Amino acid sequence: MQTSLTKQRFNEIISKWNDLPAVLVIGDIGLDKYTFGDVKRISPEAPVPVLEVIKEWNKLGLAANVTDNLKSLGVQSTIMGVVGDDIKASQLESLLEERGLKTWGVIRDSERHTTFKERITTSTQQICRVDYETKEEIGKETYQKLHMRLEEFNDDHGSLVIEDYGKGLLTKEALSYLIKSFTEKKKLIGIDPSRTTDPRWYEGADLLKPNLDEAKLMTEALGYFKEENLEQVAAILMEKLKLKKLIITLGPQGMGMIDSQADGKWRVIPTVANEVFDVSGAGDTAIAAIMSSLAAGASLEEAAWIGNCASGVVVRKRGTALCEQAELKEFFEILIKGK
Repeated sequence: MQTSLTKQRFNEIISKWNDLPAVLVIGDIGLDKYTFGDVKRISPEAPVPVLEVIKEWNKLGLAANVTDNLKSLGVQSTIMGVVGDDIKASQLESLLEERGLKTWGVIRDSERHTTFKERITTSTQQICRVDYETKEEIGKETYQKLHMRLEEFNDDHGSLVIEDYGKGLLTKEALSYLIKSFTEKKKLIGIDPSRTTDPRWYEGADLLKPNLDEAKLMTEALGYFKEENLEQVAAILMEKLKLKKLIITLGPQGMGMIDSQADGKWRVIPTVANEVFDVSGAGDTAIAAIMSSLAAGASLEEAAWIGNCASGVVVRKRGTALCEQAELKEFFEILIKGK
């Protein structure tokens, strides 16, 4: 496959990752549990499969998966979010510590549940998913704790990744403060948006990275109904939200992008995933690699190619997976050789 990114340039970008200032990742965080087994019969109680469990494991989920991916890529980061005051919060914090990640940005709120998702799977399919979560906006007391902690973190972090899953953490007030405070210090801000959040709340970000469905829903929320031309969708988001850069992930069709600080033209790069087993968490991996690349001085197109490759690594794995820097290098080597 042809790529505009040379091996020399690829190595130059990722060689800077270990020395980047820490990335602050803020967003809805949670715990993912995977229950894996075999189905050999149907229940006599109801027409449903009976899973004979072989193994179970927990992983960091939602925004915590972004900071975990940054760790795997060799980039320092701090996760910040709100959890409940429950056993799941303790398990999440233990996982962070096991991965060598900081827990000082995790704020407990006894009025909320820690987001917990259990996926019931076999070797061939996911049977169901069970979610435990609170979606109401955080209260004033919790927001004040969040605000105080953010003031401590601002000076110590070189860029900001906002992961919005629409669970109530990223209120209009919180997003306004985050974008304003990091912009004033000329620090890079990247946002993975939620389809349920008013897109106007993201105004002024450096980078917005919606998927195709999210991008169309956002343009509808801005008053442009039934706009199907993808280049026009991108132009609307760039103009109305005052963005510097935009990447729209297109699934099997790759990624589309505009960079107003370059030539401002709409570009599409193809997907590089040659084997797709599970797309869970691929977007988290992509934004981790893209933001790391931009912070290292990559152009938007270069960063998109690297994010594309990182996603290509994780979709070959089961469940919410990670991309190690060594795996990324190996994947890129295969890509440029055309194998």
